[in-house]
Amino acid sequence: MIPVQGWHCGHYFYRWDRQAIAKIDPLKMPHAKQHFCDALANLVDRPQRLQSFIISGHKADLGLIMMDPNPLRIDRIHQELMATELGRALVPTYSFVSMSEVSEYLPDKQQYAEKLQRSGEDPNSPTFQAKVASYEKRLPIMLAQRLAPEFPTWPAMCFYPMNKSRNVGANWFLEPFSSRTEMMAEHAQSGMAFAGRVSQLVTASVGLDDWEWGVTLWARNPQFLKEIVYTMRYDTASARFGQFGEFYVGYLATPETILEHCCIR
Repeated sequence: MIPVQGWHCGHYFYRWDRQAIAKIDPLKMPHAKQHFCDALANLVDRPQRLQSFIISGHKADLGLIMMDPNPLRIDRIHQELMATELGRALVPTYSFVSMSEVSEYLPDKQQYAEKLQRSGEDPNSPTFQAKVASYEKRLPIMLAQRLAPEFPTWPAMCFYPMNKSRNVGANWFLEPFSSRTEMMAEHAQSGMAFAGRVSQLVTASVGLDDWEWGVTLWARNPQFLKEIVYTMRYDTASARFGQFGEFYVGYLATPETILEHCCIR
């Protein structure tokens, strides 16, 4: 169950059944609310990463994002939540199962050096050596952030699943690796323009769910979510090969805040 590399990731979304809530004895509601909150604050077997969100729109009322080396630790939170009295009034609307990974398009030290040379850098120059040394120093940090990322505590979030197309004339998996690498480098460059405003997590779901990847974005302001997705749609990797599922947009919130916002009183 424990991956050799990477962590399991789970996205869970729920909607309240208002008729079921109305059947809960008002005298028992304070205990029911506390039990609900305690399920998400499980300190005994809590996943390494867990965040809860208020979800906008009719697709869901609340959502969870969790990561841990053990997939059952993630699913256990879902099961404990559903087993509470308030949980019996929760209707699961969507889930997404995936794992963190190191992208095959992230260059190692040698590949980075070769890329510099292709761009015209002199491999014997002090500047070239400094750039390679700096990249080598940053690489372990980049790898760790992809495999066991910290979740930003920024207020706005959106999640969407995606595929790369297999259409005739636009089959991503028949493109040469060098071509795919170039397109992903362009895509990454677009995203870098939003550094400090948007943070991204891409998890792989090939063989685990109906889509191939899941993209989670955190932003300091929801406006930045709109801007980065719009900007990156013009990159070739998205414009020609991207296929996208439904978007879920939410706002970071404690379990108590979620209950208050959803008028569970």
